[in-house]
Amino acid sequence: MPHFFIKSENVKNGLAVINDEENYRHIAKSLRSRIGERLLLIDENQIQYETVIEQITNREITAKIENSYKSLRNLDFGLYLAQSPLRSDAQSFIIEKATELGAEAVYPVLTDNCAVNKSIVEKKITKWQKIMYEASKQCERADIPKCENLTTLNELIKGTLNSKFDRIIAFCERRTDKTLHQYCQEKPIIKGEKLLVIIGPEGGFSDREFELFENNKIPMLTLGNLILKAETAVTVALGNIIYEYTNYCQN
Repeated sequence: MPHFFIKSENVKNGLAVINDEENYRHIAKSLRSRIGERLLLIDENQIQYETVIEQITNREITAKIENSYKSLRNLDFGLYLAQSPLRSDAQSFIIEKATELGAEAVYPVLTDNCAVNKSIVEKKITKWQKIMYEASKQCERADIPKCENLTTLNELIKGTLNSKFDRIIAFCERRTDKTLHQYCQEKPIIKGEKLLVIIGPEGGFSDREFELFENNKIPMLTLGNLILKAETAVTVALGNIIYEYTNYCQN
């Protein structure tokens, strides 16, 4: 069933009115939806609406609400990704998968071995946000994550952004303290807390960045004995964190 984001102000008297240009064009023109077809809608309060199209005009679509409920398409804890941007399609893949895996935000971070120029990254933010929006619709997310502006490791770990997170971990295959599994057994992720996950570029972190983690007591973890490409590491890391949370979380 197609999934679209709407505003709660457009829901009244058992009906949902879709009149924004993007959704209208997608439903009426691209999908060529017809009266009687079903739509799945969700508002900014994460209320899901199962609807049936009743009317389509040249400007808006009216759908009858058959059922509504609080969406469960989200995580019980805040998952954030800080990642050194990759080139072209690899970065788009990361943004899409982070969205599917429930990340609330992605922080593009400039590292010593980052392969993409700062000016190029800054121009890509809008594109990556669009990918997040489309991926959120496709996987029926309850909300849309945010692609933050380019930042640095210092700002994330020592600057004003640090106060946003309850804990920070980094995946460093070349220099590690323990596995993610060992870490989560010792210090389970707590329901409702905000966890920032840092993953570096293809070339890995520099000695200076390793020292930054050590000096700020950031756990340096491994995903196993295999060396993974950066885009693979993101998917495996976030997926394993969700798995560990499911098995070792504290309510």
